[in-house]
Amino acid sequence: MILIGTSGSTKCDWQLVDAQKSLVRKSTKGINPFFMDDVAISDIVKSLGSDILDHKGEIEVVYFFGAGCSSKHFAAMVERGLSMVFSKSHLYVKEDIVAAAFATYNGEPSITALMGTGSNACHFDGDIVRQEVSGMDFILGDEGSRSHFGKLLLSKFLKKQLPDEILRDLEREFQLNKEEILLNVYIKPYANVYLSSFSQFIKERIENPFLHDMVKQSVSDFVETYICSIKNYENLPVHFVGSVPYFFEEIVNEVVEEHQLKKGIFVEEPIDLLVSYLIKKHYRD
Repeated sequence: MILIGTSGSTKCDWQLVDAQKSLVRKSTKGINPFFMDDVAISDIVKSLGSDILDHKGEIEVVYFFGAGCSSKHFAAMVERGLSMVFSKSHLYVKEDIVAAAFATYNGEPSITALMGTGSNACHFDGDIVRQEVSGMDFILGDEGSRSHFGKLLLSKFLKKQLPDEILRDLEREFQLNKEEILLNVYIKPYANVYLSSFSQFIKERIENPFLHDMVKQSVSDFVETYICSIKNYENLPVHFVGSVPYFFEEIVNEVVEEHQLKKGIFVEEPIDLLVSYLIKKHYRD
């Protein structure tokens, strides 16, 4: 048996898999080592319940892909948390972009763009996942992500740069003020999740030229920074994974056409494709 977990900051999806089929699907709170320690991580894993944990002695490998696992320090923290529960299993911990690359791989070298709460991109040839520019999270990077859209919106709100109709709607719906914004961005945990929560507001008004151009510029910045930095990107299919290509597909397509990218697949949740890839890899190897 293998256990596969894919996590963002708010939710982690798990599947227990045996040979050719998925046995159990569960969701828990998200696991992000930026905001929790190994004990807190193990507590979340323990919440999986008996239908998975009763099989822990049979689980050969736990594959975990999550936000915040790009550095050895944070990946090791997740490993410690997992090992408190799955002490006899081999642990494979990688960042979420690796899961997206595995899920979209169809046997040919390609580029995978992950655009959800955060953003990242990589090249995968079936052997090595390679990045020219690594993800830098919401403070220094994450262009083309929902948190970046929210950051731009709130920045323009504080700078009084929003059109009147957008400003009125934002104030009416959220009762925003400077103190609340700064508290949520600089003091409270999960600032990226707070920022990304404004993407629904943006999506509902995306026909507004100001918001359309704001989102399009963010997606263009992502493409130019992360995708165009990859060698031979012009000749490689680019697959798009996450909530941004799903909910803002029209804008992403505009940017793809303008940058003359070879469009690959668009998928919101890659877990099923990832499970298929790992079943083939694990039971073949």
